[in-house]
Amino acid sequence: MSERYVLGLDEVDETLPAVVGGKGAHLGALSDIDGVTVPAGFCVTTDAFQRVMADVPAIGERLDQLARAGDRDAVRTLSADIRHSIETTAVPGDIAAAITGGLDEHVAYAVRSSATAEDLPTASFAGQQDTYLNVIGAAAVLEHVSRCWASLFTERAVAYRQRNGIDHRTVHMAVVVQRMVFPDVAGILFTADPVTSDRKVASVDASFGLGEALVSGLVNPDVYKVRDGEVVARTIGAKQLAVHASPGGGTREQPVDPELRQQAALTDAQVVALVELGRRIEAHFGRPQDIEWCLTGGGFQIVQSRPITTLFPVPEAGDEEHRVYLSVGHQQMMTDPMRPLGLSFWQMTTPMPMAEAGGRLFVDVTQRLASPASRDGFLALIGKGDPLTLDALRTILQRDGFIRPIADEGAPRPLIGGTPSTIETDPAIVAELIAHSEASVAASAREIATLSGEALLDFILADIQQLRRILFDPRSHQVFMSAMEATWWLNELLAAWLGEKNAADTLTLSVPDNITSEMGLALLDVADVIRPHPEVVALLEHAGGDAFLDELPEVRGGQDARDAIEGWLRRYGMRCVGEIDITRPRWAERPSTLVPLILGNVRNFEPGAAARRFEQGRQEAWAKEQELLERLRALPDGESMAARTKQRIDRVRTFIGYREYPKYGMISRYFVYKRALLDEADRLVRAGVLREREDIYSLTFQELHDVVRTNRVDDELIERRKEAFRSYEALTTPRVLTSDGEVVAGSYRRDDMPEGALIGLPVSAGTVEGRARVILDMARADLEPGDILVTTHTDPSWTPLFVAVAGLVTEVGGLMTHGAVVAREYGLPAVVGVADATRLIGDGRRIRVHGTDGYIELLD
Repeated sequence: MSERYVLGLDEVDETLPAVVGGKGAHLGALSDIDGVTVPAGFCVTTDAFQRVMADVPAIGERLDQLARAGDRDAVRTLSADIRHSIETTAVPGDIAAAITGGLDEHVAYAVRSSATAEDLPTASFAGQQDTYLNVIGAAAVLEHVSRCWASLFTERAVAYRQRNGIDHRTVHMAVVVQRMVFPDVAGILFTADPVTSDRKVASVDASFGLGEALVSGLVNPDVYKVRDGEVVARTIGAKQLAVHASPGGGTREQPVDPELRQQAALTDAQVVALVELGRRIEAHFGRPQDIEWCLTGGGFQIVQSRPITTLFPVPEAGDEEHRVYLSVGHQQMMTDPMRPLGLSFWQMTTPMPMAEAGGRLFVDVTQRLASPASRDGFLALIGKGDPLTLDALRTILQRDGFIRPIADEGAPRPLIGGTPSTIETDPAIVAELIAHSEASVAASAREIATLSGEALLDFILADIQQLRRILFDPRSHQVFMSAMEATWWLNELLAAWLGEKNAADTLTLSVPDNITSEMGLALLDVADVIRPHPEVVALLEHAGGDAFLDELPEVRGGQDARDAIEGWLRRYGMRCVGEIDITRPRWAERPSTLVPLILGNVRNFEPGAAARRFEQGRQEAWAKEQELLERLRALPDGESMAARTKQRIDRVRTFIGYREYPKYGMISRYFVYKRALLDEADRLVRAGVLREREDIYSLTFQELHDVVRTNRVDDELIERRKEAFRSYEALTTPRVLTSDGEVVAGSYRRDDMPEGALIGLPVSAGTVEGRARVILDMARADLEPGDILVTTHTDPSWTPLFVAVAGLVTEVGGLMTHGAVVAREYGLPAVVGVADATRLIGDGRRIRVHGTDGYIELLD
């Protein structure tokens, strides 16, 4: 039986993580790579772990308690109890004999945990379990194997599994026992730059002694950057400490000789040789690696290699050309990952080819940057909305040879924008466009209700062409583009003529036909219906789920409240956070999401607030218009200036509200499709084809069409897609990404800001001071009057929160994105594109938002 409890590294490869854990499987695979040296050793298999766990008293009950533990103190107590029980459980004699039988009492060993959920492509678990160095003697090795088993339940490992959605019962622990290496130099090699994610740049950290000093942060190591076989950058660290083996076992910290501290730990030739070794390892595993290495007199030895799980994936291009990608999510104010069905619908809707990576979509703008005919206009357009993206693109353009110029005749048509044809400033045009869209959605809803099976999917595929015709109607484009250009004209010319900053912000208060702004005000009207009825308020305060709508008629005033909420849902219920992803639950599907917003409006506003607020904004805009025109008329040639300005003001106020409507029409149509597809999914579940209706979200539209046609589905594909999606959720979407995988982060490059200020893009004028509320989940918002909303990004679904706050700060956004447009209409000082705002601004901290000049002051 002993052979199933111990396997030599030469018997192991990457196909055996369930038996020897992730680390053991990788080490076995490494030992088979030509030119790679791995310290000799063996793996104690998961069979041994499971047999020992079976002897741990009441372990099943304890694991159930741990899975249910909600707070950190409970996790800490339960995990410590489980660890103690494992460490004090006797190792069965045959397992102990298998482990210690081949050990030399006078040789030192490294004893290292190797969990089955460790060093995976989607979750590295780096540092979550324990490693013990310089362990001498069979008894000591056996003791430390038990400690490694127990380390599966360290508090940090338990929390990591919970964050990654991994069941504690499904993870087992193997242990790697290897001959100890006593290196002169040790460190870490990243085969992709861990800072920029550039796959063409390797990064080497090196320090004297054991790598433990570097891994535990005791020392500032030397850092080398290598590209194309050449060291392109080096930083020599102050290596004051080193970790060395103690004669009796274990390790000790030891000062580095002063004359060695500023010396390079490696020569350039050694660094390049190490990186070549790393490239060989990367090629074997098929993805960038985080490699722990040691250098002894005999050369480099590899003691661990794991995938780098924090890198954002690179879109597949099919060639080796340099490419530049822009994030679609940053334009749509939704940088979260999308499921395959959601990606499919967005790709079918847009007329522009989009690359997919990490559950996000990107536009390849290489040709627009390479063509002199399109480059300047494209950069100017990008700069108006997002200076960070503009700066990142300029950084790339400054690099010799990265983008090869193309002839002007090869220039593509503009990405967006362009000069709109002349269009009359007539509100009837907007009314006609809206009516046409609404009639088309209604017609689609009537027809789709009669369809199922292949006919349903064929209809959706054809109907999306109608959606595209409406979305990209040239006249619709003329309306909102002419309004945007008039906005830019007003801000630029009035600043030049009158010194008036961001004049259009006030001029666009309370414009007509803004479906998104109307949505937030309409929810105030719902609160007016509910406010007079304490029993309704009490029911909502204790609502535990979406059934509250059915419970409302049972209390006084409840029927009126239900009618008001359902009326609002009929108009806006197709919306939700991340609404461009058709798989996201809509408000109509989860109305309980709205309850905190409604209760906040009941608490924070007086009756009639919506109408008063809209009228106040309209009056402020009119007053600002009269003031500006009067000031202009006092200037030389003032009458002409005033006439041109009045023309732009009229155009902005007539057309800018429509800027929000095309997306609303698209989302309305998406919801028609979604309800029909979920009905079809229910049929597939009843037929035993799908396990659950939401499985369709993990399929592309074409794959779903095939499932409906054949009544067969690949369950393993669905599970892989779900696992991939979970890994994508941990990634941060880059604004700009290159084909080398490099995330190019732009800067504002402004030197006129106060010290310590957080810099962003000014999108709505004014200054406000208040309490910052950092909110990442709209459903958990708890706002009071005067609060300033700080979040990652805001798509139209966040608008109901805007009525309750005094200012807005986001990490993502541009001048004409939804949050900015609505903030201006509501008169909220707003700064967007503030890098790491949700991390740098503590919840509850007092801040001052300078919406005119684009920065945030931290006040206490």
